[in-house]
Amino acid sequence: MCKKNNSKLFYTCSLIEFIGRQTKQKRNTVVNQLGKEAITRIYEYSDVFHCEPIEKVADDFITQYQLEIGSFDNVASCKYEVPDYWTIGEVYERLIEDISNEDNIIETLLEIYNSWINDFLSNYNIAVYYQSRDYLKESYLAGEILE
Repeated sequence: MCKKNNSKLFYTCSLIEFIGRQTKQKRNTVVNQLGKEAITRIYEYSDVFHCEPIEKVADDFITQYQLEIGSFDNVASCKYEVPDYWTIGEVYERLIEDISNEDNIIETLLEIYNSWINDFLSNYNIAVYYQSRDYLKESYLAGEILE
């Protein structure tokens, strides 16, 4: 099992969320455009990146990887209070922690962001992201949102 409260993973997932909001791209698109190498770099150097404003770090990655502006705006389409990017980063962090082990964190991150659950976690109108970490883990393992 991956260690709990992995601050490197928390920052990585929060930055992915922030970049997705800035570029109006689905989070799996952000992850895939950045690629495994960049995601690993963010993860490994999160303590350094965290010293800079997240806006600057995001802008640097958006520029370096030439991420385009899309039309996915789950913030604007939210009918209720919008969770901040740290909150959503924590949701992904916990799910990845619960599914992975120390040896496959990045692979699990890529898997989860590219899985069916990404659409549910990104839809702030259905608030799946508010569910308990155990519920999200069991739903993910079942391959569907559990009743």
